[in-house]
Amino acid sequence: MSARTQKPHEIVEQALALSRADGCVVIADEHSTANLRWAGNALTTNGVTRGRTLTVIATVDGAEGTASGVVSRSAVTAGELEPLVRAAEAAARGAGPAEDAQPLVGGVPQSPDFTDAPAETSSAVFADFAPALGEAFARARAGGRELYGFANHELVSTYVGTSTGLRLRHDQPTGTLELNAKSPDRTRSAWAGRSTRDFKDVDPGALDAELAVRLGWAERRVELPAGRYETLLPPTAVADLLIYQLWSASGRDAVEGRTVFSKPGGGTRIGERLSELPLTLRSDPNEPGLECPPFVISHSSGGDESVFDNGLPTHATEWMDRGVLKHLTTTRHSAALTGLPVAPSLGNLILDGGGDRSLEQMVADTERGLLLTCLWYIREVDPATLLLTGLTRDGVYLVENGEVTGQVNNFRFNESPVDLLGRATEAGRTERTLPREWSDWFTRAAMPALRIPDFNMSSVSQGV
Repeated sequence: MSARTQKPHEIVEQALALSRADGCVVIADEHSTANLRWAGNALTTNGVTRGRTLTVIATVDGAEGTASGVVSRSAVTAGELEPLVRAAEAAARGAGPAEDAQPLVGGVPQSPDFTDAPAETSSAVFADFAPALGEAFARARAGGRELYGFANHELVSTYVGTSTGLRLRHDQPTGTLELNAKSPDRTRSAWAGRSTRDFKDVDPGALDAELAVRLGWAERRVELPAGRYETLLPPTAVADLLIYQLWSASGRDAVEGRTVFSKPGGGTRIGERLSELPLTLRSDPNEPGLECPPFVISHSSGGDESVFDNGLPTHATEWMDRGVLKHLTTTRHSAALTGLPVAPSLGNLILDGGGDRSLEQMVADTERGLLLTCLWYIREVDPATLLLTGLTRDGVYLVENGEVTGQVNNFRFNESPVDLLGRATEAGRTERTLPREWSDWFTRAAMPALRIPDFNMSSVSQGV
């Protein structure tokens, strides 16, 4: 008998009942996905998958502290459930005291739907999207364009049960659309992407029309040298940079003097103004359209994540308030260690700059500069300044006297997102966007376009 045929909450309860450890956390993740792929204006593949991953976290008290052991497995059968629990307990007994040990979270009201069946996606999620995509294929074909790309929808129902009585459940839908348009000779390429919860707010025809304009811009090629250029960063590029900044915003690392958020001489830069623009960077589990888990779900400990915090409620958090740094990420352990408030990292990120202008309006006000499409291959160069490097991709366009006049070569850039926030001279209106570089890990973002007067294109790249 496969445990997959049993309800997730029953598996959680059985694993907890089998536990002989001092403490136990069980996480059941029920995955379902549906996808479409296409190439050359025609669908190529589609599919639906289902799966379950079970994670058992055992905690064992000792004279020197509490140890933890974590074991995760997929496709666990009923006969494998007890060995999985015993393996987690053995891992805990074989480990030294956990630095991040805290009492397991308790006292949180049970999710009313904890015993309900998991939510599942299916090909029906594309019921309106697929016909619209077919119409986009026809228009692209008639216009001499070829469309490539994929649409993916995932629904994860997560059940968390603990020996302290927590019984929590969260359903997380995640949809991504990536669309490439290419000229028949493959010399021109343009990209657009969208993040969605249900594909009801995604219009492939509108995206194709946007890409057609960009392919038209690319008919004229201009070669430019490396240098500093006034640059318009679209929301997707801003998201990729600020997600990396969030991942680097460890309160403990800052207190220990290891990051861009460390204050010279000791302490952190909390309270310091990072931008003259009224930029507010925040996360909120209840943000409309970007909803994410309202409690901590942690499958492992490390950095600013702790398995002991599973089930801890999360709340709206302002990382930066009108240009001033307000919070850095912490667990309960690192918060106690540093004296900072508890501020778990959340699953979305929003930047509000008070602007209401579209990217097109910002282009119209540009005398001479560059308009980017997206960034990729982003890597850290220096954690002390959060200097990042990476490449531009799928279209860098020259703007002259308020109009796009051609496509230029790609560049490698060297920039720190923290410095960019300080040098930005304009923020457009905030809109939901798909972070292209991090879309496998982080999709829920809303960002404005930013105007940077001196973006550092450090060298010319042959990337496409």
